[in-house]
Amino acid sequence: MVIPMAKSMTGFGRSQQTIDNFDISVEIKSVNHRYADFNLRVPRHYAFLEEPVKARLKASISRGKADVYVSVHKQLDDSKQITLNTALAKSYIDAAEQLAQDFGLENDVTVSTMTRFADIFDVTHKEDDESELLARVLAVTDAAALEFSDMRAREGEKLAADMLMRNALVRDDLAKIEEIAPQTVAEYREKLELRIRDLLGDAKADEGRLLTEVAIFADKLSVTEEIIRLKSHLGEFERIMAQPDAIGRKLDFLLQEMNREVNTIGSKSNNLDIARIVVNMKAELEKIREQLQNIE
Repeated sequence: MVIPMAKSMTGFGRSQQTIDNFDISVEIKSVNHRYADFNLRVPRHYAFLEEPVKARLKASISRGKADVYVSVHKQLDDSKQITLNTALAKSYIDAAEQLAQDFGLENDVTVSTMTRFADIFDVTHKEDDESELLARVLAVTDAAALEFSDMRAREGEKLAADMLMRNALVRDDLAKIEEIAPQTVAEYREKLELRIRDLLGDAKADEGRLLTEVAIFADKLSVTEEIIRLKSHLGEFERIMAQPDAIGRKLDFLLQEMNREVNTIGSKSNNLDIARIVVNMKAELEKIREQLQNIE
């Protein structure tokens, strides 16, 4: 029994956690795409997170267009530190006292008065430890990626089950063709021989040569090789479905080969029953192709 390991390219995953002083959320959603395409959005002042997060996700996404949103919010903003320029503040106070003395004014300098002089305060920005913040964001990214992968695996399992069922239907149809085909070739050989003899009439012909030529023409209708190759492709399809890797491209190529063999069987056959079976096989392969568009 084949245990399918396919993953869908469609998925969604989200994780939101509070770690230390940070509220961090990571959201991942993806749709079909021929290659791996990442659209990653991070807060402007945390741009250093972009490449490490992308590298982390590439390990689990090999095909599909993924939109990733990273949000980082600091609960308590301790990034600013204010220090007093004592020397400059003293200069302002001394100047005010001198002004009061020189002109006989009341010296009403207060703390609120001094706060109007913004240049006596030095504001510095405390930078976050990038390595620590990155570790926090990657932990949340891993949690979102796990949910994302689980959803893709569930979706992929359904798609794989449908494709395997249709692969089995094609195999059943091929068995019918394999049973009919030899009889078809034999009938064609007999009809061809009778027709040639009718055309020759009373003319003498090399009996051995005649039978040889009839056999050559009749064998051109034989689909034995195509049946053998298609059997092999059907088995390979099941084998690939059981692989844990990204299998979409492999199956896409194999499906093209399967279609080629079925088309050849249809074109070589001179039998109405086989023609009808070929139509059914092509319909099932087309349904497999449609499902395959969403497999990683």
